[in-house]
Amino acid sequence: MTECFDCDNCKESLYGRKYIQMDNGPYCIPCYDAHFANTCDECKELIGHDCRELYYEDRHYHEHCFRCFRCDRSLADEPFTCQDEELLCNDCYCNEFSSKCIACEKTVMPGSRKLEYNGQTWHEHCFICSSCQQPIGSRSFIPDNKDYYCVPCYESKFAPRCTRCKKSLTKGGVTYRDEPWHKECFVCTGCKTPLAGQQFTSQDDNPYCIKCFGNLYAKKCSACTKPITGFGGGKYVSFEDRHWHHNCFNCARCKTSLVGKGFIPDNDEILCRDCSSDL
Repeated sequence: MTECFDCDNCKESLYGRKYIQMDNGPYCIPCYDAHFANTCDECKELIGHDCRELYYEDRHYHEHCFRCFRCDRSLADEPFTCQDEELLCNDCYCNEFSSKCIACEKTVMPGSRKLEYNGQTWHEHCFICSSCQQPIGSRSFIPDNKDYYCVPCYESKFAPRCTRCKKSLTKGGVTYRDEPWHKECFVCTGCKTPLAGQQFTSQDDNPYCIKCFGNLYAKKCSACTKPITGFGGGKYVSFEDRHWHHNCFNCARCKTSLVGKGFIPDNDEILCRDCSSDL
């Protein structure tokens, strides 16, 4: 006598028919689909035993129903993102939610190298110097209205040039006669000492430190022979072709100051009236 081999649900014989073996017994295909198949979250129909089933976050899909909500492309073997419970392929997600390169207007794909500045985004290779057209990358740059320059191009194009060495001034500097100078280039014409932050004067438009100017061009005191520069509030007295510092303009005999007083010249000397009367 033939052994009984029936569907555990409908009890119909399974001899010569397809069936699926479950833990509690065999099932014919219709009964298996009716009792065990999942419902597709998209079309709401059963996912039959012979269909490829995809599963994502407690939801089940036919393979042909697992598609991008925007472009209807199959996501079965594609990377995708769920946005507000909508399945989106990587391209549609990036086009809608990723930033756009301000230069080429294409999407800046997640994970790609980019540069962000002032609320705008560039592909790294699209952020180029407005002058030399080379990618700036991670180097320093200088914005100028809607243009962006690498430092060498900006200096070459816009930075003032030192009057002496003709190179660009990028920071600091000295202005002399409305002309820019590097601090290290603004030196005394005589001794080459740096003049930035120091007292200086000029002769024939050339800058000089106080010492060199005094030695080269200033009047010399007839008493001490040192230069009379007039700097630091210094005053002097002149008589004929001779000159004296105020504190050097004294009687040659008694050393009394003659500033503001009468005096008597005696050859190379000057005398107060008292000393002069004793002669």
